[in-house]
Amino acid sequence: MNNKNQIKLFQNYKIRSVWKDDDEEWYFSIIDVVGVLSESKNPTTYWRVLKKRLKDEGNETVTNCNGLKMLAPDGKMRLTDVANAEQLFRLIQTIPSPKAEPFKLWLAKVGQERLDEIADPQLAIERAISNYRKKGYSEEWITQRLKTIEYRKELTGEWDRAGVKEGIEYAILTDELYNAWSGMTSKEYRKFKNIKKENLRDNMTNMELVLNMLAEATTTELSKNTNPNGFEESKKIVHEGGSVAGNTREDIERRLGKSVLSKKNAKNPELLDN
Repeated sequence: MNNKNQIKLFQNYKIRSVWKDDDEEWYFSIIDVVGVLSESKNPTTYWRVLKKRLKDEGNETVTNCNGLKMLAPDGKMRLTDVANAEQLFRLIQTIPSPKAEPFKLWLAKVGQERLDEIADPQLAIERAISNYRKKGYSEEWITQRLKTIEYRKELTGEWDRAGVKEGIEYAILTDELYNAWSGMTSKEYRKFKNIKKENLRDNMTNMELVLNMLAEATTTELSKNTNPNGFEESKKIVHEGGSVAGNTREDIERRLGKSVLSKKNAKNPELLDN
């Protein structure tokens, strides 16, 4: 089994999963999940019946589910219906099972937390601090990380003012920014740090966070000064702002005699301070 096909454990049950580089997402075997939650002796049949019912109801979750090859019990790679995390959580809600309740309760809790955070953004900040502490990050790193959120918010606010569309255009400009200062796109940076779907900034050292903040802050000020209109003009500004941080990185590296880009990641949060 290669490193893109793995077995996830849920309460000692095996769930087959596949990582797709193109989507940068994990996909899970629906039959395995259905088997655990429904406790059916024939999860394949259970899923076939459930899938037909959901399609008849016009459920888009089922319509959008893909098939990927996974290792079957007979040792062969066979096409299997899969779902990403969001699709899986929606499917779980259609299965009447006591084992599905923890997932449903979790979804309700997350939804309520999101509504609370919209009403009071301070709650989101407090929750982020608490989560970072639980994961083992230092207070110094947490302080730095919170600053990056502020700079990022200012930059996206400027993009919004310039008419950049949230979503794919934001993602492209973010990639341009990373590439301009680090020499890597976000996907290449994740590969460099040996992470997949995790938040890239959560896996940066203090120095990397500072350089990323410099790139974002410079881009924001240049954008305010030149007042770009739309995606293409903003893209040029992003390259200029990112290059300022890129030149700074190169100057620091010449003086240190080594790269400041680190392979360290959040698997050992304490290392990110070094």
